[in-house]
Amino acid sequence: MEKKDLYDSFIQLEHDTQAILTKITSLKDELAHTLEHNAELEMENKHLREHLAELQDSSENETNGAVELSKSKANLESLYNEGFHVCPYFYGQRRVADESCAFCLDVIYGEH
Repeated sequence: MEKKDLYDSFIQLEHDTQAILTKITSLKDELAHTLEHNAELEMENKHLREHLAELQDSSENETNGAVELSKSKANLESLYNEGFHVCPYFYGQRRVADESCAFCLDVIYGEH
């Protein structure tokens, strides 16, 4: 194999690698969008089921002494339980290894 052919092969390999990297990045972005959309649909489905249960059961359920969260805080709690930060410092970022975040817990359970 001549030096020019070898060099051309490396150039072609570099272009192919860049194309693969671009495709991987595109797929990663599509996956992130799909997961986000899925989380939104799951929350919407949950709200619709809750609303349907409220319509079917007109009588009030008694609480067992536990603190009941508002719908907005329940949404934040749901996002937090799915592994996302809900605090203003890291909002929307994934929690690494589902570690606790005092700021998020304060947003959800604090007395604001």
